Amino acid sequence: MIQFISHYNERYSYLDSIRLALEGGCRWIQLRMKDATVDEIREVAIEAQRMCKEAEAMFIIDDQVALVKELHADGVHLGKNDMPIDEARRILGPEYVIGGTANTFEDIVQHVKNGADYIGCGPFRFTTTKKGLSPVLGLEGYKSIARNINKVGIDIPIVAIGGITADDIPDILATGIDGIALSGTVLNADNPVLEMQRLLEIAK
Repeated sequence: MIQFISHYNERYSYLDSIRLALEGGCRWIQLRMKDATVDEIREVAIEAQRMCKEAEAMFIIDDQVALVKELHADGVHLGKNDMPIDEARRILGPEYVIGGTANTFEDIVQHVKNGADYIGCGPFRFTTTKKGLSPVLGLEGYKSIARNINKVGIDIPIVAIGGITADDIPDILATGIDGIALSGTVLNADNPVLEMQRLLEIAK
């Protein structure tokens, strides 16, 4: 299971990044435009949503709960400084997917209590695409989290995030974590479409 998080570089825009990930076979997209206005995000989101529908991919928008409701996107991803998950659940109701960012087992337990459907857990290692990074988890951190969630019977998907490359995927999935979220690894590859295909193959 791989979630692609939109980003941009000198070669590709946010929309390009989503198009390339979809062409490579990814079927779970998160639109993240951290420093953009709601109007800027809406403009990109409308086109991104159309592309995702065409590809039968899940379309998640980062942070913007009202926009998710307005566009009937599939769901929202909420970071540590975004709207609380239980509040988002009250606004969106049961039919939308809500993901939450976690750094510790305690974060995960709280998010599950508040109604999260999946967890983005990280960072795996230092990454330049995220500001104000939480403590790095590494493989040991994921092993410990996987052990603890099994003990208490949490069964929502836990997705590793943060500076992950193709070589890391087998080791991360071997810890008991369910999936991978990535961005730069795809976008900075010589051929992002082929790289996405390769990553999906590795994560099978």
